Amino acid sequence: MPEVVIIGGGITGLTAAYRLLGRNIGATVFEGRECAGGVVRTTVRDGFLAEHGPNSILVTSPVITGLIGDAGLAGRVVSPGEEGKNRFIVRAGRPVCLPLSPAQFITTPLFSFRAKMRLIAEPFISRAPADSEESLSEFVTRRLGKEFLDYAINPFVAGVYAGDPERLSVRHSFPKLHTLEQKYGSLVRGQIRGRKERERRSDVGKNEAGMISFDTGLQLFTDTLAGALGDRFRPMTTVGGLSREKGKWKVATETAGTPGAYDAVLFAGSAHSLARLGVPGAGPSPAPLAEIHHPPVSSLVMGFRRGDIAHPLDGFGILIPEVEPFAILGVLFSSSLFRGRAPEGHVTLTCFLGGTRRPETASGETGEVVETAMRDLRKLVGLTGEPVFIHRSFYEKAIPQYNVGYGKYLAIMEGMEAANPGFYLAGNYRNGISLGNSIVAGEEVAARIASYLESGPEMGD
Repeated sequence: MPEVVIIGGGITGLTAAYRLLGRNIGATVFEGRECAGGVVRTTVRDGFLAEHGPNSILVTSPVITGLIGDAGLAGRVVSPGEEGKNRFIVRAGRPVCLPLSPAQFITTPLFSFRAKMRLIAEPFISRAPADSEESLSEFVTRRLGKEFLDYAINPFVAGVYAGDPERLSVRHSFPKLHTLEQKYGSLVRGQIRGRKERERRSDVGKNEAGMISFDTGLQLFTDTLAGALGDRFRPMTTVGGLSREKGKWKVATETAGTPGAYDAVLFAGSAHSLARLGVPGAGPSPAPLAEIHHPPVSSLVMGFRRGDIAHPLDGFGILIPEVEPFAILGVLFSSSLFRGRAPEGHVTLTCFLGGTRRPETASGETGEVVETAMRDLRKLVGLTGEPVFIHRSFYEKAIPQYNVGYGKYLAIMEGMEAANPGFYLAGNYRNGISLGNSIVAGEEVAARIASYLESGPEMGD
């Protein structure tokens, strides 16, 4: 049986290992931490459920549902109710429901009459040259106007990337927007015409995709995948070096004296850890990958008595534009989104702080972070009481920023693979930052590795 080593036990590495084993290819996962899943962790305490990192999976591909079904978890999936469709954006200091239909868009106070007319003019805006690279801010302002940037794109980017539209590359951070303009000449036309193409591929647009979790939280998923690997999942195992001799990869770990030998290697860790590790071969050095910006983020989960919050919490949550005077990036109505997140008579809210916008708010003491979030919640949702549950997760390097010029990093990754047969890269620094992106990336790289092994690995020093 061919043997593959996977460095990194997050969702990408676990997906790839699970699929490789299903192809009768040995896959061993080395994970430096004590448990599987990377940032996918769930804490349950006193009847409250807190996710440490991501809170849901956006089902944009049948690959995702296929993996869930094959893992035997289809019956454990939970989805939001109808009220979970509502999303709120802050304007003039108060949450306003994002319009979900053309009729709602016409009447919404979220955008001015001028901004609405500007959107109608979008199909008549010329496309940019195909080889140009714009920031997301430049792209949106050119096609939709400044107000749409401030009150739609900016808060959305804060909620997804914890990033800055002025720095993010539209080509790399939101490639589908770039493709819509290049292919159809208009975002509006592209959204309409592209729907049929997505249906043929069985893909779903992000604005139409279902959002899911599991009855006991997202960690159920990664624990199940890791459990299926048995003793091939090896926690607390840090890789110290790689070498290649006669078509075999040697992987030295800090806990083992003799390097193991493998037919292929998948690196599914972080970009900065890859930069430290180094890879033999004539290709480019991974050292520049350490430059990829990962802003700090705190995820703060708090439980409250239901009567202490005036807002009906009838939706997904609230996103906050940078032009509004608040410190947090946004708040999820976690117990409204999925059942089983709070005990009877209580609610759970998840606040996000930091990011590129306000990095200093992420890294303080927990008491300071809680008070910062509480000040904003008192204004945003009419909070009057104190939290009865608190769980904070802090990430010094949270989400890779696909900023303008990111193509140079992708070129390095491609060059590393080309120069090192049997070496593969996959993860949120290459394939997209969402859990859904990572699952699809794990599936696709497993197929690439299997094809390589079936064709016969190259021999060499």
